[in-house]
Amino acid sequence: MRLQLVTLLLLLGNIATLFSQNDFNYGKLTTAEKDYEFYEKDSTVHAVVLYERGDNYFEIINNHIRVIKEYHVKIKILDEKGFVQGKVSIPFYHNERTSEKITEIKAKTHNEISSHSVLPNQFFENDLSEKWSEMVFTFPKLQKGSIVEYYYKLTSPFIYNFNGWEFQASIPKLYSEFNATIPGYYIYNRNLNGSLKLHTNVASIKKNCFNIPGSLNQADCEVLKYVMKDIPAFEAEEDYMLAASNYISRIDFELSQLTRINGAVEKYTKTWKDVDKEFKSDKDIGKQLSKKNFFQKSVPASLLSEGNELERAKNIFEFIKDHYTWNEKFGIFRKARVKQAFENKAGNVAEINMSLVNLLNAAGIETKLMLSSTRQQGLPKTSHPVMSDFNYFLAYTTIEGNEYLLDATDKFMPFGMLPFRALNHYGRVMNFKEESYWSKIEPQKSNTFLIRGQIMFDPEENQAQGTFYLSNSGYNAVNTRKNNSRLNEDEYIEKLETLFDEEYNITSHDILEEKSNDKVITERINLELDNLLVGEMIYINPFFTKFFSQNPFKLEERNYPVDFGYPRNYKYQLSIEVPDGYSIHELPQNKMVKLGDKIGYLRYNVNQESNTILINYDFNLQEVFFTAENYKALKEIFKYSIDIQKNSLVILKKV
Repeated sequence: MRLQLVTLLLLLGNIATLFSQNDFNYGKLTTAEKDYEFYEKDSTVHAVVLYERGDNYFEIINNHIRVIKEYHVKIKILDEKGFVQGKVSIPFYHNERTSEKITEIKAKTHNEISSHSVLPNQFFENDLSEKWSEMVFTFPKLQKGSIVEYYYKLTSPFIYNFNGWEFQASIPKLYSEFNATIPGYYIYNRNLNGSLKLHTNVASIKKNCFNIPGSLNQADCEVLKYVMKDIPAFEAEEDYMLAASNYISRIDFELSQLTRINGAVEKYTKTWKDVDKEFKSDKDIGKQLSKKNFFQKSVPASLLSEGNELERAKNIFEFIKDHYTWNEKFGIFRKARVKQAFENKAGNVAEINMSLVNLLNAAGIETKLMLSSTRQQGLPKTSHPVMSDFNYFLAYTTIEGNEYLLDATDKFMPFGMLPFRALNHYGRVMNFKEESYWSKIEPQKSNTFLIRGQIMFDPEENQAQGTFYLSNSGYNAVNTRKNNSRLNEDEYIEKLETLFDEEYNITSHDILEEKSNDKVITERINLELDNLLVGEMIYINPFFTKFFSQNPFKLEERNYPVDFGYPRNYKYQLSIEVPDGYSIHELPQNKMVKLGDKIGYLRYNVNQESNTILINYDFNLQEVFFTAENYKALKEIFKYSIDIQKNSLVILKKV
């Protein structure tokens, strides 16, 4: 067995070497590519990139500097589901003055004994948006075992769009290579993103390689080569993750400095000190945060003066939340006008939360703006300011030694809690009096879904009756209130019925307002079940409702973290009165599973007290963030959780 493994590893190494020896030799297949039949690491894969290469460099065309991007790829179609790789879209950027252009393109399908090219009239251009278009085409004569190949050259006038290279994609890659030649006039920051390591990382200097017309001296060039091999697919099909852009393995480039012909140097990478200064004087940000007097005159005086600091802050938060309707736009770097938004009673994220900052400051509660990003935007870089990383504003204040982050765009969100979209780990607090600084974004800690119930039997009526209390706290409460607000009475009953197994009939329900507040909602449900006490043996699944119908984690491996956004706790407590004429024959087994120390646990206890069966289920995920290394353990604890809910049986025997 060991010999076979070594042989397999040597074979894989030889194949990788054969693929890596390929170059921009379009239309020719290596022996290894022709003979490739299946992806050894995952038999469910439908297609695999055999070879991929990109070259980015600069050229002078008609006395203008252009960035040239060449791309070449070969993809093996392993089965019919891999035919989706036969449709290709190549995006390109434009503005009102100029545009990127695909100046050369060719594509071909290689089958076992024939090849078929895409004809020139089979390439089409479509507009996608105001700034983006695409070149699209479809490979002909696709069949299982086809190798599809295409090459294109894109010419770009946008030196800022020297963006980099994505090594990872939705299908595996055996070999991916990126080359770049960058004249010394341009300095780019670069960053390796994702968990995968480079196989090749080479940088060298090529002397006198680039000359701008009118310049006396030729510039040296930095020559870069990056290679990854045997790259797994990035499967972003599961729940509980931040933006995929946080984890896909890629090289990012960002223009840091430009030297012009006359020797003038323009710096594009700023320090936070520079950003602080710009924000303070910016008409859409700093100037909008100096409208304290306007808000003092526009709201009742009592709002700014009555109560202690915390009470005033809560009242102001509720006022802003009720006054505005969010237009569902973020708009933090667009035109923001808090006065106009206040008068219109509607605005974007920037206008609403900057109004909140103004009003809190008007009440003597020192409040700052936090620059942040949504979960789908990606995590901001902390090494240096990249303003395109941000798309959100929050209000940041400290009251009686406690920090509060506030967002008044969601009418269901309590004071001190942020909408789920804003739970993105950290943000930059813009302190215009001193220096801005990073601060954590902490979610609400207590987010529990608690179900407490009691089941009693009436042997004469052959009926079971139950009373259940559903108590949701934290984000569960917010989501419940939000969902309930959209439902009429009949729809609400239908929703409740989906929580319980079909055979149970809900006879009444109500929301217990005396046991509810802005962070807790408690509901009471009564139900009944007929014809249960039939036969010598009675089998009862004590989980009349279930937290999960299936495991949300299905991948064999997940090479990016799990991020729940906020801690989660699921509790189920049930007492079952054993009916007259029956005894307990068998009870489910107790179970305890731990996820490390203070990370999470699953506890399931079943006890008998006199003639009562007590069920206690507690599934607690105390942490928000789980690394890829913890994925299998997390998947396993969910498996246990679902198995307990589906397969626990209380067995009663007729006496």
